[in-house]
Amino acid sequence: MPNILIIDDDKLVCEATSILLRSKGHQVTTANDGHSGIDAAKAGAFDLAIVDLFMPDMDGMVVMNALRDVDPKIVMIAASGFMFGGRCPEMPGFEAMANEAGATATLYKPFRPAEVVSVVEQALKISA
Repeated sequence: MPNILIIDDDKLVCEATSILLRSKGHQVTTANDGHSGIDAAKAGAFDLAIVDLFMPDMDGMVVMNALRDVDPKIVMIAASGFMFGGRCPEMPGFEAMANEAGATATLYKPFRPAEVVSVVEQALKISA
């Protein structure tokens, strides 16, 4: 049974995503900030982490780098509700930021349940 870590400052996102992934047979741990997420990763082994890239306490890219230091094999999915593109053309693309941080996939909030399940299942195939 895959073990998944969700790190997001939005408690409702953590709770809803956790419920969804548990219903698909995954073990899930949630953390509402980067520091707690890193601590959770140090305390247990995770197959996959879903990390919000924009959190107030710690940048998600920093969190993802720290997760990689804890476990180089962890598969990561970057998530964000931040608007990119036309509204702020000088911002780098979300995918480019996610790739730079080592993410294998991305999710845009608000996400649809089927999208989350599909992206997680595809990412878990990488870790197999």
